[in-house]
Amino acid sequence: MPAGPGSPPLPAAGTPSRDRGAGTRRSRGGMAGGRCAGGRDPRERPHGAGSWWPWRLLLLAWLSLVGTAQDPALGTPARVPEPPAPARPRGSWGSWGPWSSCSSSCGDGVALRSRRCLRTSEQQPCAGDPRQYRLCQLQGCPSGSVPFRAMQCSLYNNRPVLGASARYRWVPFHGAPNLCDLNCLAEGHNFYYSFGRVLDGTRCGPGSPDLCVGGRCLSVGCDGILGSGSRPDACGHCGSGQGSCVLVHRLFQGSDPSSGYLGYVNVTKIPAGATHIKVTDKSRNYLALMASDGRYVLNGDWAIAWPGPYEAAGTLLTYSRAPDGTESLEAPGPTREDLHVLVLLQEPNPGIEYQFWLPRGHPQLGRGDTSPLRQPQPRGAGSPPPPEPPEPPEPPELSPAPAPPPQPRRSATEPPPRSGPGPSQDGAAAGRCGRCRPPKGRSQRIRHFCHSDFVFHGRILARRVVGQETRYEVEVKARYRQRFPLVSREYLWVPNTCGCPALGEGGDYLLMATRHVNHEHTLNRILLPEHGYARPWTPREARLVREAARHCPQPRPP
Repeated sequence: MPAGPGSPPLPAAGTPSRDRGAGTRRSRGGMAGGRCAGGRDPRERPHGAGSWWPWRLLLLAWLSLVGTAQDPALGTPARVPEPPAPARPRGSWGSWGPWSSCSSSCGDGVALRSRRCLRTSEQQPCAGDPRQYRLCQLQGCPSGSVPFRAMQCSLYNNRPVLGASARYRWVPFHGAPNLCDLNCLAEGHNFYYSFGRVLDGTRCGPGSPDLCVGGRCLSVGCDGILGSGSRPDACGHCGSGQGSCVLVHRLFQGSDPSSGYLGYVNVTKIPAGATHIKVTDKSRNYLALMASDGRYVLNGDWAIAWPGPYEAAGTLLTYSRAPDGTESLEAPGPTREDLHVLVLLQEPNPGIEYQFWLPRGHPQLGRGDTSPLRQPQPRGAGSPPPPEPPEPPEPPELSPAPAPPPQPRRSATEPPPRSGPGPSQDGAAAGRCGRCRPPKGRSQRIRHFCHSDFVFHGRILARRVVGQETRYEVEVKARYRQRFPLVSREYLWVPNTCGCPALGEGGDYLLMATRHVNHEHTLNRILLPEHGYARPWTPREARLVREAARHCPQPRPP
């Protein structure tokens, strides 16, 4: 039936609708309250009557594509969120320009350089600062020169301020909150005036290392750039990061010699390149320090030094001693050469704590200086014990202990040789060295091998004469016999200065040596007798030495 003029419009064919008053559904072919063919009420939702739902889903999907959707409950449009737009790329910086001249003619100042941001209209600005400031330190200003901030304040002397007729003389005022404003105090008055920013390169305050640039107070990094934030690591290297240094922190608890003789005992070696060195001893013993050439720097030769600063290995060492006996050695480093720390024992050692920093990858790391054989030669330590034990001095009065009695025509550090007769040490001291007689033959090779504590292939790295002895630094290449531990580098001592056996720097040798421990147990080292077995290393010599090992009896217990 066609709709009348006052009737509501009918829905389109095939589209369901909802009656506004009764909330009943109407469909084509019948009105609300009517019966369909077969006498069935359409409100009973027969099978197949819900086929309008796929159409509704398609309609909602289409609306979502155009950006709006119809809320079925509220009948209000809801905006579908749009995906975020991709970030625009940033431009890139060009190269830095040259540095400008320094802002000051003497003292401290700043230099400036700049760079350009290379970008298109579609790119964002570059990240970072287009300007960079560097500290420039010139020669010191002449005595009587006006400070830089005071000179800037004096430019406003006798000039009107804020239209006032009064004239003032101005001096710097450092109590204002902004350090980089030109705050000047009127002389003879209790007020100050700010004339804007100070010039670039002005110190932020009296005695401050920071400088003002563009109205900001910036610190100078270790790279000399203001505001870079670069700081040196524990090894003194700039911009190397936190993991570029390694802390060596140990406790030495070596006991006093079993003989009861109190003397010098080695503690550790501080290698070249060490920084932030600190050694602490809390006892009546005395710390001693020896340079790499065997020269004592502190408390050597039984002489106790005063506390204070000392120069050693290219750094300033501070030695302190408290009334209770506590001692400390501190140095900023880095050291230019090795330093040997010893202790002059007066009582049992309660423990000596030491620490220093080394660059990661330093050759001292990994192998360490743990060998009890690799020790410097303490002067006087190998001499017979003095008649009376040394009395410790009471600071500040300096009362060194009595020196050991010297032995005529013999060094205090000379160890007793284990080899047969040969050129005497008296002859060596006087320059009358006999002819070297190296052992030869199969029987000599077997005898030396069986009576040696160490048989190894070594390369001579360095040679140094110490008193009437010769010390070789040897790199251990191969070990054929070792009754005691050997590390990769050792000191090899020869009890003469005659060059017997003949060992050249850079040469490879097959060496047979013994362990030497003196009566006082203050020396523990590798000794090559002057007629000991030392021959140039060859594959044939190595094979003969291995064959000699089969002729030795069972090794002696260490």
